[in-house]
Amino acid sequence: MTEENLPLKKEKKKPEGLVIPPKKPKLSKAERRALQEEQRAAKSTVPGEGGSRKEVKSIAIFEERKTQDRLAHAVSPAIPLSHPPLSSIKSTITKEKENLKTVSLFSHLIPYRDPSSVFINGATLKVFPSPPDYLHPAVIALGHRYAHGQIRGGNARCKAMLNCFASILHDYEPTSGTSSAVSDLRTILDHNVLKPSFQYWTETCRPHSVSMGNAFTFLKTAVASLDREMAWEEMRSTLLETMEAYAKERIDFADQAIADLALSKLNDKEVVLVYGHSDVIQLLLLKHFWANRNFRVIIVDNRPLLEGRRTLKALREAGVDCTYVLLNALTYVLQENVSKVLLGASALMSDGSVLGRVGTACVALAAHKHNIPVLVCCETYKISNRVQLESITHNELGNPEALLNEDDVLQNWKEIDGLKLLNVLYDLTPAAFVSGIVTELGIVPPTSVAVLLREMDQGS
Repeated sequence: MTEENLPLKKEKKKPEGLVIPPKKPKLSKAERRALQEEQRAAKSTVPGEGGSRKEVKSIAIFEERKTQDRLAHAVSPAIPLSHPPLSSIKSTITKEKENLKTVSLFSHLIPYRDPSSVFINGATLKVFPSPPDYLHPAVIALGHRYAHGQIRGGNARCKAMLNCFASILHDYEPTSGTSSAVSDLRTILDHNVLKPSFQYWTETCRPHSVSMGNAFTFLKTAVASLDREMAWEEMRSTLLETMEAYAKERIDFADQAIADLALSKLNDKEVVLVYGHSDVIQLLLLKHFWANRNFRVIIVDNRPLLEGRRTLKALREAGVDCTYVLLNALTYVLQENVSKVLLGASALMSDGSVLGRVGTACVALAAHKHNIPVLVCCETYKISNRVQLESITHNELGNPEALLNEDDVLQNWKEIDGLKLLNVLYDLTPAAFVSGIVTELGIVPPTSVAVLLREMDQGS
């Protein structure tokens, strides 16, 4: 078939009313940039108000918070105290962060704050303008102890927080003349008593631990689940009983159960290695000794806190055979027929990794390389639903001055250009270095932490 015999293609008719716009002219780079600037300026302006949307939104949020604070102060108990507003605390932290010689890799973390910049004359706060009046004196006193490191350890800090809330509930009385609806009282208790106290400890004194965060979440849930028809006295007694039961069941009884479970894994004439201090491990070792077991304990410690001395003192007073070394001698003592390594934990991540005192990962890694079983003893209330892959994203910075000795050549480190001190408090131990995790619910592999978390969520 030749080209002349091919059928002609029918031209498609354009629909009536169709208007094809002309092609836009090609713009140069400078013209495109000018057009984008004009469009951006048009979008950012609100007609009739002469300001940007972000500015208008910020003003609205500020006015709303101002109204909430006015209402909150109208129904809060009259406890006049000198306390800085949270906004001034955050601005102070930002200024301190700019002035400190911080390591860039950890610059996103909250810098260590010298307690003398917050407290004067013991547990008295420095006076700040416009102090609110909703903090109980026990909150200030506990914050002072948190900031100075007088209370350390996840269990001790959590118990102290619950005891402080119990003191607040004993002294707190709803002001007269306010609404008597129980739902309002629950809101007042949450937003004017519990939440400000917890924010004060976290943002002013020291970042909270996972144990404190989980306990505070439990307490807020308990407040929200109270019966609307319940009187204030009954509400107070219910909350006090709930907090007391939480401390006994999730901490005290859990430690006893963990000690009994781990005791079944220890034999006579063993050499057990522990790191630092852990309440549950100390209880476990004392129970092992009271069972007339003949064994030896190697306590590995690390500067600057040297918390292992607490464990050493308790075990020696009981008569346990102990050896005390620092972390740099770990590889030497592991060759002394160490049969098991027992470690505590500040938190358990949902992927099975363990957040503990800095140096814990070194001990677990060395034991894993020597084929020594590593058992982590931890209560289930320390399990976090967070996943963490390294020790940098989420951590806490300690006092850099604590790394110095009295006659150290680094005493004037702040005046030396290019020299920075880093005191990281925690590290993350991968699940691959852990043989088993001992909880009050049983001994489980690290891969089963997510199952424990799911069961606990369903149970609650």
